[in-house]
Amino acid sequence: MNRRPRKAGDMKTSGPQKSKSPSQVIDARIKELGDWREKMLSQLRSLVKEADPDVVEEVKWCKPSNPAGIPVWSHDGIICTGETYKDHVRLTFAKGASLKDPSHLFNQEGTVRRAIDIREGDTIDEEAFKALVRAAVTLNKSQANN
Repeated sequence: MNRRPRKAGDMKTSGPQKSKSPSQVIDARIKELGDWREKMLSQLRSLVKEADPDVVEEVKWCKPSNPAGIPVWSHDGIICTGETYKDHVRLTFAKGASLKDPSHLFNQEGTVRRAIDIREGDTIDEEAFKALVRAAVTLNKSQANN
């Protein structure tokens, strides 16, 4: 079977989301939270965009158990994903294990990915977070040019 490679901005959706842009889907996803997670994910999204004005918003991994998919921010590769759970918001950096984290924002460790889990009442060091996003973009660009 011939399949074209997926491009930034492509998203697999069904139903009413098919005609919406990834940014519109993310807007709706954030708004439907209706609690502290809405404010936190919205704030983190704004910080990603401030850190990298050229960021591409995508929605990936749509499936029956999660039809809205997962918000993804990319620039020459995935920077991070934004997931919401019952008691926390998680920003997972695709290549987090390769990023320096002098402010110790990461609180979920992995051999490739690392994540920042934020619970109700937590705050985020905005400047350190934006520096982490910029470092992820720099890493993606360096690997894209190889």
